[in-house]
Amino acid sequence: MGTQAAPLENLPPAPRGAAALQHGPWNSESHLSRGLAALERFLSEAGFDRGPWLTVAFGTGIIAWFGLPSAGWWLGFCGLLCALAVASFALAARCRAYPHVRRAILVLPLLMVAGCLAVWARSEIVGELPLERPIAGTFTAKVLDIQPQPALERDRLILAMREPGSGRAIKVRVNVPGSGIASRVNAGDVLRFRGRLMPPAPPMLPGAYNFARTAWFSGLAGSGTVTGEVEVVQRGSPGGGWLSGLRRKLSAHIRTRIGKDGAGIAGALVTGDRGGIAETDDQAMRDSGLAHLLSVSGLHVSAVVGAVYVLFVRGLALFPWLALRVRLPIAAAGAGALAGVAYTLISGSEVPTVRSCIGALLILGALVLGREGLSLRMLAVTAFCVLLLWPEAVTGPSFQMSFGAVLALVALSTAEPIRRFVAPRDESLAMRMLRHVAMLLLTGFVIDLVLMPIGLFHFHRAGLYGALANVFAIPLTTFIIMPLLAGALLLDIIGAGWPLWWLADVAIDWLMGIAHWFASRPGSVTILPSGGTGAFLVFVAGGIWLGLWNGRIRWLGLPFAIMGAGLLATAMPPDILVSSDGRHVGLVESGGARLFVLRQGGKGYARENLMELAGMEGEPVALDRWPGARCNRDFCAFVIKREDAKWRLLISRGRDAVPERALAAACDRSDIIIADRWLPSSCRPRWFKADRDMLQRTGGLAVHLSSQQVDTVADSQGAHGWWRPVTPTAARFSPEPR
Repeated sequence: MGTQAAPLENLPPAPRGAAALQHGPWNSESHLSRGLAALERFLSEAGFDRGPWLTVAFGTGIIAWFGLPSAGWWLGFCGLLCALAVASFALAARCRAYPHVRRAILVLPLLMVAGCLAVWARSEIVGELPLERPIAGTFTAKVLDIQPQPALERDRLILAMREPGSGRAIKVRVNVPGSGIASRVNAGDVLRFRGRLMPPAPPMLPGAYNFARTAWFSGLAGSGTVTGEVEVVQRGSPGGGWLSGLRRKLSAHIRTRIGKDGAGIAGALVTGDRGGIAETDDQAMRDSGLAHLLSVSGLHVSAVVGAVYVLFVRGLALFPWLALRVRLPIAAAGAGALAGVAYTLISGSEVPTVRSCIGALLILGALVLGREGLSLRMLAVTAFCVLLLWPEAVTGPSFQMSFGAVLALVALSTAEPIRRFVAPRDESLAMRMLRHVAMLLLTGFVIDLVLMPIGLFHFHRAGLYGALANVFAIPLTTFIIMPLLAGALLLDIIGAGWPLWWLADVAIDWLMGIAHWFASRPGSVTILPSGGTGAFLVFVAGGIWLGLWNGRIRWLGLPFAIMGAGLLATAMPPDILVSSDGRHVGLVESGGARLFVLRQGGKGYARENLMELAGMEGEPVALDRWPGARCNRDFCAFVIKREDAKWRLLISRGRDAVPERALAAACDRSDIIIADRWLPSSCRPRWFKADRDMLQRTGGLAVHLSSQQVDTVADSQGAHGWWRPVTPTAARFSPEPR
């Protein structure tokens, strides 16, 4: 007989912790397996393109480089992601049943590392240290490029020269008053001129335009103005800069053939030269949501490529012998590709144009292969190519708006309800036209919803009637204005283009009439203060999730997109704005009704920045008119009430010497001191002191009194090459709570 099993109650007690040792690992592995299985099942059943997410990962690495403060952080970021990728091999040994999860853990971190290293490498290669200080004198330089700007009554030159003192080879950008220099010099000429050069300006205030970063990635060490006559010392070799010269000649030819008001718009559509557009027209185009028409991008390139493709297919089909022996779509695609590349080169090869050209070439390739042209994969490949060549473009509004609009268009067109709505059916011509108009309105509305938060984040203003304005403006531009301009240029070869020039001028007048009418409607423009970067990133993450997934899972991104847009739309203006030199101060009245400024002087860069960051229009009010303000020639004292608290401010307005004892006593009675001069250590306000010494380290300030938060320009710059504070090792500015 077999041995009888002992009753459970007769077994010896298990050692303490034995159950945990036996079941703990099993439980954790079971939970891990269930989680991985659910994730694997979701990824395998989602039915989405993997390619776009690779581009998103690459772009995320680029954004991380801009957001992280220093090289140590960048290396740590890359090291952590590489460790995660290595861990995927350990996961592969134990979890062979989850291929999608393993590939995601391996590939996505490596692409994020690649993005971070790509923008870091480009920064090191093209970045140029700025001038150490402003320089005035007589300079000798070689012309690299010429940009006529007749609407601003000046020309802009890109020059190569030696930095005075150090002898370093640098590239600078200078403005030449008047409009005659562009006709007298060519690329390659050596000039001598008297002028003033400045280091590229960092943001004047937190959230303002960062010209220093743009100049860094453009290789510019400085910018300035010519203050005397320009002398041509040596002529360059013939043919130097022929492409730039061709573009200028085309712009000049257009200005001689069309009316003054329409010449700037025509030049922008043909050559991408926006220097001839009047300021009022430019503002009207922005406020009406039509500014994208002035930037040569997807609409213009697709119109040129599409027109050439159709003309070649129809034209070659007229010759039966040729049509029977040549695949007409391939020949037409080749002609369209050549036209797109030529148009991109002539229009200046800006990032939006290059992006559109790459996209057009991919669509032509898809048509030749018999595949769908407009797809998320095409968009992802185009974006990856642009980011690989110009990784810094990911932070700019042009890249974000162009790819955001196309992503919205692709996501909308591939949605099942939209496919059913536009599917062919037996109906009258009138119903088909109404259906197309409805789709055009819906597309414009969705694209406007996508672009409005981007415009608010970068420009602090957005047009509200853009969808309706584009219904009229896009067909007018695509099917009337651009064909008329192309035909007029071709007929000018035989001197017969004047009828088309006249018609083009009339059509451009219609376009500008549409822009000015919509821009002048009540409530046509929304102006809001600067929103936070965090809110914008939440909106972008939600929008990407909405655009890249299929099915119901995509709607998980909607709450994040709405939350990010809502945070941008409800952002409150700072209570106090201080420029980086301390000379320009703005106080926002409670409720955001008015902006009081320290210095008034008509329109200017400083005033525009203060008004934009405060989210206001109209005329600012002099600071000495603040209720209860007490001012003399040296200082102004104010009391700001926020909720139940009172804040006492002392702001410098003069440069005369002030007795130190009197100044120290005034500082003791104040919570905040703001001055464009150096203040002695005996000046100790209750909260913080923003004098010249501190502002040189922190840059401009945005002060929120209710939360006792002070945002500085330095907070968003880190140790990137374009940021050069006076004391680079200075600690982060964080005043103690009052």
